[in-house]
Amino acid sequence: MSLGILAGGVVGALAVLIALFKMMWRVAEPNEALIISGSNHKNEGFGEGMGFRIVTGRGTLVLPGVQAVRKLSLDLNETQLSVECVTHQGIPLKVRGVVIFKVGDDFVSIANAARRFLDQQKLMSERVHIVFAGHLRAIVGGLTVEDMIRDREKLTGQARSACGTEMEKLGLIVDSLQIHEIEDPTGYIKNLAAPHAAAVQRDARIAQAEANRRATEAEQQAAARMSEATRDSEILQAGYQAERDQAGAKARQAGPLADAAARQEVVVQETRVAELEANRKEQQLQAEVRKPADALAYEKRTLAAAERDARILAAEAEARKTELASAATATATRVTGEAEAAAAQAKGLAVAEATRAKGLAEAEAIKARAAALAENQEAVVAQQLAEKWPEIVEAGASAFGNVDQMVLLNGADGMAEMFAKALTMGGTGLGLARQLLANMSPNGPAPSAPAAPAAPAAEALPAPRTEEITVGDDS
Repeated sequence: MSLGILAGGVVGALAVLIALFKMMWRVAEPNEALIISGSNHKNEGFGEGMGFRIVTGRGTLVLPGVQAVRKLSLDLNETQLSVECVTHQGIPLKVRGVVIFKVGDDFVSIANAARRFLDQQKLMSERVHIVFAGHLRAIVGGLTVEDMIRDREKLTGQARSACGTEMEKLGLIVDSLQIHEIEDPTGYIKNLAAPHAAAVQRDARIAQAEANRRATEAEQQAAARMSEATRDSEILQAGYQAERDQAGAKARQAGPLADAAARQEVVVQETRVAELEANRKEQQLQAEVRKPADALAYEKRTLAAAERDARILAAEAEARKTELASAATATATRVTGEAEAAAAQAKGLAVAEATRAKGLAEAEAIKARAAALAENQEAVVAQQLAEKWPEIVEAGASAFGNVDQMVLLNGADGMAEMFAKALTMGGTGLGLARQLLANMSPNGPAPSAPAAPAAPAAEALPAPRTEEITVGDDS
């Protein structure tokens, strides 16, 4: 019995303790801060106690009746801005925007916000609107409409910078500040945009016209390509139709063409037969007519050539015979002439000796006359020559006296050469006479002087000979 009472007492005590703990234990939500007042507590970041304690994100024990617990929201808040401002140019504008703010997460911001808005959290947006409205009027008063339109970031930046210190004192931080709209009741912005709007409209119209032109060109090109495609299609169709017509015509002409081909083959075969027949006849003519004729012509040509060669050989033999006979005759004539020349030479030597003796006799007379005619030697020589000239000419001509037959070469030139030789022989006698007379001295000739010219005189009178000379044509 007592154990049951004891167990019940323990259980009741535990239940009371649990209830008391539940009443005393407070937990701060993630988006709130617990402000516990009623005792002197220290918080991180503060040197002295503030008279209240701040708890965020965890639980804490609160003594009921001794400490009071209240909550401060850390949620985001926003306030709509609608501020009437006047620009630096004196143009009235109405600025519309939004400010998103919240209580700072640090204990200092929470403490500042708790002191100012713990019981007036719903009035927090109004207070923020007042702060930003005042600063926006000041900032817009230093800007022009063009600056505000072209650079809204500058406006928002200056507004946040100007409100930063005051918001920090309030324990608030600005997460975002956006200027949504700038209203212009005077129409300044509209007029300011009119030139640009006109330019944009102009560019738009130009662009539209250019687009229309390009569209028209594209349509025309497309139409041209369609026409070209149609033309090509028609050409192809015409070509295909022509091929079909040609194929039909060929099919229709297949029968006649086959007949014509057959007839052509027959003609070809007949032509080949005719050609073979002509070849056979040609070969027969070759064998029966042409080859015998060629053989007969060859025989005649061979006989004619043999006869011609025989005649040539006979003529050559006759010519050789004549040549040998002429050579024999010439040799005999030459031997006879040499004999006769030797006889004439001996005779001439005898005559010369007699002439020399006679000359010696006459020399004595000439010596006597030379003494009288010492000053006129040429006259003596002339006289002697005149007396002896017939003998000298006769002695020179005697060389041709025994020549039976004379053949002269080169015609008239040969004749002139022959007479020149005869005169040379006569001239040799004249020179001999001159020498004899020149050797005569005024006192009389030396004993042996007359004998000196005998040899030249004999040499000047060649022996007569018979010579046969065959005349040849140089040309």
